[in-house]
Amino acid sequence: MERLAIGTRKSKMAMAQTHDIIRRIEAAWPEVKIDVADMETRGDQDQESKLLKHGGKGGAFVESIRDGLRDGTIRLAMHSLKDVPGNEETPGVVIGAYLPRDGAEDALVVRPDHDVQDFLKSDGQGYKVGTNSVRRAAQLKLLYPALEVLHYRGAADTRVHKLDNQIGQNLPGGGQTAPADVLIMAKSGVERVSLADRIAHVYSVDDILPAATQGIVAVECPAQDWRAREILAKINDAAAECAALAAREVLWVLDGHCNSPMAAHAKIAGETLNIRAQVFSLDGARVVEASTRGDAAKPREVGRELGLTLLEKGAGALIEESRE
Repeated sequence: MERLAIGTRKSKMAMAQTHDIIRRIEAAWPEVKIDVADMETRGDQDQESKLLKHGGKGGAFVESIRDGLRDGTIRLAMHSLKDVPGNEETPGVVIGAYLPRDGAEDALVVRPDHDVQDFLKSDGQGYKVGTNSVRRAAQLKLLYPALEVLHYRGAADTRVHKLDNQIGQNLPGGGQTAPADVLIMAKSGVERVSLADRIAHVYSVDDILPAATQGIVAVECPAQDWRAREILAKINDAAAECAALAAREVLWVLDGHCNSPMAAHAKIAGETLNIRAQVFSLDGARVVEASTRGDAAKPREVGRELGLTLLEKGAGALIEESRE
């Protein structure tokens, strides 16, 4: 029996994603056994600070696991692809498999004593939404101008627990935020932690464009580990890979970090790849948007074209503002 270790965060959602990978590998390779190495990242250790303190989601959630690939502690690494920076080189590490994409939509989870329809019909006045995503915060401000946005951290199930029990977010300098009334989260993430029944409303990708590659799980391995790459190739989903390469090329062209106020969604229709992207000011007051389509066999080229169009429209200035 051949054994490989896969590194993952300890959260309920990360473990669910990791065991999905394991099931797929062991079904494709009966002679292979995958062991789980649960790892604590900087983002897990610090549940209060904004992620930019740790270099965004990449520094907070990805680098600690990649270190295990580089030092040989593990041979595979699980990531939610939207957490993986698209604007940097990763020497020595390669994505060996993209899993079939879950739903990319964002969803609302509402405190049990609130009515979601009241919120949806409002301009946000009197409501507090919890999110750590500057992209979601900007988009919600467009839809609900009077909404108050709270800095809100934690794994998906942890955030729902805090919502239900009216617990505020601890702040780095001490104290707490007010309790949230609603949360906006990735639909797939809520489903992964067995809380699908708490989804009160799902926004279509036309209503709220998701983060680039939202809903796609990726598996990394050392670039020179050819056996690991062979194993992962058998579980790779070509459609998810195509969509991911196009959306991440937009990130690359814009030099957009994974916590930039930007969104992108790519989908395949036959041999055609359709992709749309938006870049926002942090307050949601300004938005640059573009879309294009092209040959699905050339996803990077399609994504690059879209990224360059966004730059021509002024998206670069909005990205730079988000770094300040």
